[in-house]
Amino acid sequence: MKSYDIVIVGGGPAGLAAAVSAKESGIDNILILERDKVLGGILNQCIHNGFGLHTFKEELTGPEYAARFMKQVFDLGIPYKLNTMVMDISEDKVVTAMNKEDGLFQIQAKAVILAMGCRERPRGALNIPGYRPAGIYSAGTAQRLINIEECMPGKEVVILGSGDIGLIMARRMTLEGAKVKAVAELMPYSGGLKRNIVQCLDDFDIPLKLSHTVVDIKGDKRVEGITIAEVGPDRKPIPGTEEHIPCDTLLLSVGLIPENELSNKMNVEIERVTNGPAVNESLETNIEGVFACGNVLHVHDLVDYVSEEAKTAGANAAKYVKGERNEGKAGSEIALVPTDGVRYTVPKVIRPECMEDKLTVRFRVGDVYKNSYVSVYFGDERVQHKKKVVIEPGQMEQVVLSKEQLLSNPELKSITVKIEKE
Repeated sequence: MKSYDIVIVGGGPAGLAAAVSAKESGIDNILILERDKVLGGILNQCIHNGFGLHTFKEELTGPEYAARFMKQVFDLGIPYKLNTMVMDISEDKVVTAMNKEDGLFQIQAKAVILAMGCRERPRGALNIPGYRPAGIYSAGTAQRLINIEECMPGKEVVILGSGDIGLIMARRMTLEGAKVKAVAELMPYSGGLKRNIVQCLDDFDIPLKLSHTVVDIKGDKRVEGITIAEVGPDRKPIPGTEEHIPCDTLLLSVGLIPENELSNKMNVEIERVTNGPAVNESLETNIEGVFACGNVLHVHDLVDYVSEEAKTAGANAAKYVKGERNEGKAGSEIALVPTDGVRYTVPKVIRPECMEDKLTVRFRVGDVYKNSYVSVYFGDERVQHKKKVVIEPGQMEQVVLSKEQLLSNPELKSITVKIEKE
């Protein structure tokens, strides 16, 4: 059995950035395992711009952003295996994988970085009544068909869900000559970034119908039309509000789910809200030496934050392999408690002795808040109180904690992050 210091599962933006960071931290024996035929992950089909403003201080397309990190991987000579499916990872970090060249093989890793990304929620999870004709796609599948396969999914389109992929595909389908008749969103707010609503819907006069959902699909062999209806506060359709829209295509943009089948099999603790691993300040899971980063950990709004997070995971995995990290004092863990509008935090716990001088805590909210404050409490003492004009679920928020501040509160057991009106 071959052995590596660090095995990275996934060759997308998270896996690439983690590999580069680990290599630059002094680890030479690294292997990236990627199931696709190329590195780069989902970015290869994201040909729109808007990537890299934080990381490279310039606006790039998805393939351009991925190419920057791929070049670093190539220049550093980091080995990788493509067309390779990881089947299992044991708790003692034996990775079982397979491909056409090697067949079924096993690798012993000293540390593992989980960077498998996420997948789209399918129709089956939505309980939409009606027939199952051709013409129903997830937004990501439609994006791949157009941008990589050069195949047009349809001409008259309705999109269910206003996540960023759905918004971007509304614009992409329009630019390719399709007529996007409406974007329906179950919630009373959009799940995507404000800039995407403006640039992808408003600029093309595509209506966004909030508090609406699809209640019926018409068509035998191919979609012929869909019926949408307004929903009440209980998210159930209101009788009498039905509207039929003729179309030949329905795109679903109804959420992303972190790819954690491998994590579950190896008994990684999974957070209920994010569906990703519960991690500490080092992005380490409950299994020692197993780290997680990117969309497998929690769904991000910007790939720049994925790369930033992955660099942290790579550097901490390197410290673990080299035996250089501070394990922290027994019982010194501080729990992060999300409440009053904050749905979750990453990380979930902090060991102050193990963190860098500054720690970025990321989170999302569960509703739209205007002229409110993001507050941080050390026990009962409020230590941060930052006003925000708008806080919305489609945009990830963050607070920054300092090591010095935490170490100066040795009795601290919990940090609360909440939204306050004043």
